[in-house]
Amino acid sequence: MKRWLITLAAIFTLTASLTGCGYNDFQRLDEQTKSAWSEVLNQYQRRADLVPNIVATVKGEANFEQETLTKVIEARAKATSIQVTPETLNNPEAFNKFQAAQGELGSALSRLMAVSEAYPNLKANQGFADLRVQLEGTENRITVARNRYIQAIQEYNVIARSFPTNLTAMVFGYQAKPSFTVANEAQISTPPTVDFKK
Repeated sequence: MKRWLITLAAIFTLTASLTGCGYNDFQRLDEQTKSAWSEVLNQYQRRADLVPNIVATVKGEANFEQETLTKVIEARAKATSIQVTPETLNNPEAFNKFQAAQGELGSALSRLMAVSEAYPNLKANQGFADLRVQLEGTENRITVARNRYIQAIQEYNVIARSFPTNLTAMVFGYQAKPSFTVANEAQISTPPTVDFKK
């Protein structure tokens, strides 16, 4: 009888210690980050799919700046050439490379839209106007998807660094995951110069 009580106490202690280890939370949060990342990729692909239509429409404008158009085409090619795998989430170098390529494409598209304002025929083109609205909607979707991913990563990283779940992270090799960063952090942290004398 005494041996049975000791065995029962040992089982209870082991079960109680495992419920606080966070293993299941790691599994849930890892899947949540993968799901959020898939949505980010989905929206980036949507943007990449719009680019050929935008480029084709802009090419119809006879005097359009060729350099701006070329930068968009090159940025799209670079962004879509990077192979993204589930391991990308755990590799800060690969993640930053992917993020930089997407940032480059976003910048090139922003420049294209800004330059297009100088072309009245292009602005009046209904097809271009529709593509512009789709691109703006896609950029908003990218922002929402990235924010959801950032939240999922934050939850995962908190559990990976908190006690006692950090012990589980060490035992099973769960590393903190990289999050999105601002590409031009130094530039945006510098306040703009305002000169009212002009």
